[in-house]
Amino acid sequence: MQQVCRIFWRDVIVLFEPSLQDADALFVVMAFFLSWIICWIPLAVISAIAMKWKPFQPLQPEQKLPLLIPLYLLAPLMLWGTSWLTKTSFSEYGFSGNLATFYSLALGLALGVLGIAVVFSCQIWLGWYAFQETNLKQVRPILLPVLLVALLVGGVEELIFRGFLLRELDLDSSVWIAAIAGSLIFALLHLVWEQQETIPQLPGLWLMGMVLVLARFTDGGSIGLAWGLHAGWVWAIACLDTAQLVNPTGCVSEWVTGKNKKPLAGVAGVVCLLLTGGVLLLMLRYF
Repeated sequence: MQQVCRIFWRDVIVLFEPSLQDADALFVVMAFFLSWIICWIPLAVISAIAMKWKPFQPLQPEQKLPLLIPLYLLAPLMLWGTSWLTKTSFSEYGFSGNLATFYSLALGLALGVLGIAVVFSCQIWLGWYAFQETNLKQVRPILLPVLLVALLVGGVEELIFRGFLLRELDLDSSVWIAAIAGSLIFALLHLVWEQQETIPQLPGLWLMGMVLVLARFTDGGSIGLAWGLHAGWVWAIACLDTAQLVNPTGCVSEWVTGKNKKPLAGVAGVVCLLLTGGVLLLMLRYF
């Protein structure tokens, strides 16, 4: 696989000689995402045929994972090719692979799960959610598989959006403009999968991107803490949804608890992000 990637990127570099090292950041970003999608399409077609999915039919939740996994597994290879062309190391994207990165990952994972636990516990106490104790037995078998998926999704998205994209946009603008623009791109790209359910989440997704940028700053430029937070949120929410551990009682508007049962589409999810951001600011100031 590595040899195939080398051949692919060697052919690409011939087209864009002498080098992409000094190329416009916007061009590099567009080239990366376009190449990523082009390389993923054949894999997506194979997965769709295997699932007997027909075009224009809505994707079921169980059909999304076979499409997403190849997309996310392909991303590090594409990013490796981009870093080779632009002569940029992965450490500049915030990933060093040292022990400190994985310590930050563990810390972020704990903070992410704790944040979700606090917010949902408060909503259960207020009577906005009902806890389904009988479904607890469904949690144990899914904990590890969902964690692995969450680590993959969180790791790839942080490497791309808070790593590669933030670094490239920062070359042509201030870091906060890069953060705002990168978080907007992060939010809008979620529209690819579910437009109707994603539109109410767009402000929350943008805020999530900004909080994760703050996590990278807090971690001294490493994406470890942001990766952990992202994975922790995905892990906790996915386990709650899959096991159906909590259900809204309907005593308050769904815009409070989250429209379509999506926390980021409600006040509660935004509060969780703001509280996390506050914790990160305290860490940035005192540690």
